[in-house]
Amino acid sequence: MTRPPRILIVDDERMIVDYLEEYLQRLGYETATAANGREALEKVAVDSPDLILLDIVMPVIDGLKVCRILKGDEVTRLIPIVIMTSLDGIEDRIKGIEAGADDYLPKPINPRELTARIETALRLKRNVDLKIICINNFTYGM
Repeated sequence: MTRPPRILIVDDERMIVDYLEEYLQRLGYETATAANGREALEKVAVDSPDLILLDIVMPVIDGLKVCRILKGDEVTRLIPIVIMTSLDGIEDRIKGIEAGADDYLPKPINPRELTARIETALRLKRNVDLKIICINNFTYGM
């Protein structure tokens, strides 16, 4: 039996984190949390999640920098990142995509949209993971 997908929630607003944790756990996901960018990077280094929900405006290291760091690292670049933020201008969306985010979710968060974006990101990740396994098996004759 495989474990349910694990989602790292990165946000400095405790009420949002609590809401997302409860909502995602009810959907059957495992969750982990980080209150700032540095904590998020530390958690990813220890136990890589299947998906990251990442706020932009945070203390210590902002979400855009976290996204750039993770997407610039060979080990973490394939982890889907959904930026969620109250910054709603087109420029903010463009900055998020340029930083490497796979998707963008405006706050306040709509639960149906959140669910759809998570399911899509995880489906794409599963497909990429399967292709990597197939390539490795072919390359190494397993």
